[in-house]
Amino acid sequence: MQLIRTITGAALLLAAGTSAWAATDYNRPPAGDAQYRQCLSYSATVYEGGSEPSPIKGQTKAQAWCTCMWNETPEDFKGNLVKFAETRKGKETNKLCEKHSDWSE
Repeated sequence: MQLIRTITGAALLLAAGTSAWAATDYNRPPAGDAQYRQCLSYSATVYEGGSEPSPIKGQTKAQAWCTCMWNETPEDFKGNLVKFAETRKGKETNKLCEKHSDWSE
């Protein structure tokens, strides 16, 4: 029984550490990615504070938020990331990315 508790505890610690790492180490969108550029441009017209530094080294809040949105949407998603974030379906992704970037309304 003790062995099962130890294995379960180790698995929980590993899962917690992995998710924390993933949240701060998203893949950067490819240079010139149109969807990412649109996200940065459009978010600047509808939200304030995006040019402030984020908790992610070298990224503004808008860059960190758009990077998160770009990574968290399905690969076949080709729409506007900002508009998606405002939909019922995108609400949870938006919350995750707001926390990641420390940028919320």
